[in-house]
Amino acid sequence: MCSARLSAKQQQGRVGEQQALAYLQQQGLALVDTNFSCKAGEIDLIMRERDTLVFVEVRKRSGVVPGAAAESITPAKKRRIIRAAQLYLTRFARMPACRIDVVTIDGEVLEWLPDAIEV
Repeated sequence: MCSARLSAKQQQGRVGEQQALAYLQQQGLALVDTNFSCKAGEIDLIMRERDTLVFVEVRKRSGVVPGAAAESITPAKKRRIIRAAQLYLTRFARMPACRIDVVTIDGEVLEWLPDAIEV
């Protein structure tokens, strides 16, 4: 997708994903895939931490209201993330260890929430 066609909100989301990616890589995670999209939903980042596959939802809010980014993940959004992760996992003959993390960015404050969405 050409960045010129992205809305301002989508561009802000991509910037957040890049910030989250850089942070997670600094923490020792390795990038596997970005923006995995399917009928069920989308996974922003797919990372690997040792033997664990980590699905990452990134939420960025420009304001500085603490918790606003995390609160934007609705139950319906959680279900879409879980379904997309389940579909991604069908490509493996043997199910790897996995979890779903969330990275929130409220203004300039980035927070990594490992295992934030339970399957």
